Amino acid sequence: MRRLRIGMAQINATVGDFEGNAERMREAVSRSRVMGVDLLTFPELATCGYPPEDLLFKPRFIQENLRCVEQIAESSSGLTVVLGFVDQQEKDIYNAAAVICDGEIAAVYRKIYLPNYGVFDEKRYFKQGNECPVFVIGGVNVGINICEDMWFDTGPFTVQARSGAEVLVDISASPYHKGKRGWRELMVSKRARDNAAYVAYNNMVGGQDELVFDGGGVIVDPGGGLMARGEQFAEGLILADLDIDKVTELRGGDKRWSRGPLPDEAQGWWTKVVPLSGELTRSARPPIPHREVRVRELPAEVYDALVLGTRDYVRKNGFEKVLIGLSGGLDSSLVAAVAVDALGAQNVVGVTMPSRYSSQGSVTDSALLAKNLGIRFIELPIERVFSDCLKELAPLFEGTEANVAEENLQARIRANMLMALSNKFGWLVLATGNKSELATGYATLYGDMAGGFAVIKDVPKTLVYEISRYRNSLSPGGVIPASVMEKPPAAELRPDQRDTDSLPPYDLLDPIMMDYVEEDKSIEQIIAMGYDAGSVKQVANMVDVSEYKRRQAAPGVKITPRAFGKDRRLPITNRFKG
Repeated sequence: MRRLRIGMAQINATVGDFEGNAERMREAVSRSRVMGVDLLTFPELATCGYPPEDLLFKPRFIQENLRCVEQIAESSSGLTVVLGFVDQQEKDIYNAAAVICDGEIAAVYRKIYLPNYGVFDEKRYFKQGNECPVFVIGGVNVGINICEDMWFDTGPFTVQARSGAEVLVDISASPYHKGKRGWRELMVSKRARDNAAYVAYNNMVGGQDELVFDGGGVIVDPGGGLMARGEQFAEGLILADLDIDKVTELRGGDKRWSRGPLPDEAQGWWTKVVPLSGELTRSARPPIPHREVRVRELPAEVYDALVLGTRDYVRKNGFEKVLIGLSGGLDSSLVAAVAVDALGAQNVVGVTMPSRYSSQGSVTDSALLAKNLGIRFIELPIERVFSDCLKELAPLFEGTEANVAEENLQARIRANMLMALSNKFGWLVLATGNKSELATGYATLYGDMAGGFAVIKDVPKTLVYEISRYRNSLSPGGVIPASVMEKPPAAELRPDQRDTDSLPPYDLLDPIMMDYVEEDKSIEQIIAMGYDAGSVKQVANMVDVSEYKRRQAAPGVKITPRAFGKDRRLPITNRFKG
């Protein structure tokens, strides 16, 4: 009987933290050795973190990454390790996987399919690989791929399987968006069935600027059945014992895996079976512990992404405490709850800054939220500053009607107060605007848009309600006051103001916005779907004219398939409409 114990170290790597990343990997190697692992995998570019972007142009960055590979090799005697790194050959660099056998770098696989869409710019940096080998590890034929290589029905996986690969390994740094876990698992299962092979998919975990990597790696048997799954949004070591003889049996009785054409480009791929290590010694090893892994559904999955993204952005950038302007509304309440779950109540400060237009409920609701969360609460009225500003501006504003200038002045005063506290005490300001507001420009530049990190900038308002209800369900009595959940959304910058004075209701705005922004549907197409023509034109126009605001917004957690920023890049100067 041929068996292979495989381990997947799902680690939280930080871009450029070679020492920290190496320490995480050494710990995983030590744990794997104790557990008798034969083959251990790490995620894509685990040495340097993903995405390294233009750091890849720095020669020292590449050298530090190569030194990291050597360090892991030195500490990995007794097992085989597959490690994502940046390989270099003269002036070219590759997104690659080092295959380390018993302390020696035995082989390298270079990524063939380089993604260049959405948040990915790999063709800007990397040269494409053209080798598709099968490595013999402990008498088992193993194919190694990197992330995008697995996305194609007849890609490197297929070539390797037909060359005899019985285990197909994919190391990945696939960023999260809502619902992606289920799609990935279906794809991995299909690759296993189509190729009659075990598939081990190891995904990175952790926050990196706007991106969140959710982990959730899986090991699947040749029939597509799930054998092991990693937690989402958490580090861990995923283990499974693979009975390789099952592959032989399945392939002997079912030839479907070997039929069908290969991609044209595969004709140029170098294929070969490369022996790396001999038969494995079958010494006794501890049993794999049983693990119950929670499968996160919506909206819990999105909430966990917000928490991890916020925690890693704050911590990896050297901050300890965060500061939030509490308006008494739902957006700032949700951001405060996320911050507490990410960083602990002792590291979150809430500030309410009432003006003449603030309702009493804004202050009392903010105070109750702070009490429920256990955070420090500061009341800092802005009325005196606002009055002084109006007095100074009066000669210039004389003869004009009050408008957004006076309204936005309040938001900018509040931003000044928050940034003063940030500068004085080193607290990172969390902006509280949602995707619906950012899309339509219903936000004040240098006002409520100010901050170092915008937690819910990719969360539409209707989803804000869903996530808030979910968060309340986790605590007896909830943490976000019922009065906050029930009150109509309002900026409170003029008397009796409501969001619906300027915007369509959010349950109408959000689907229009998503069709226009995420699906790139035209105004005519959206109207043809049955939406009110006036509302569609209003939303589309607001989206179009607000690009300059979005270009100046703080980074925030990506949770939709097409977030503002790297996913959606439009010129500010632009006369195309619709």
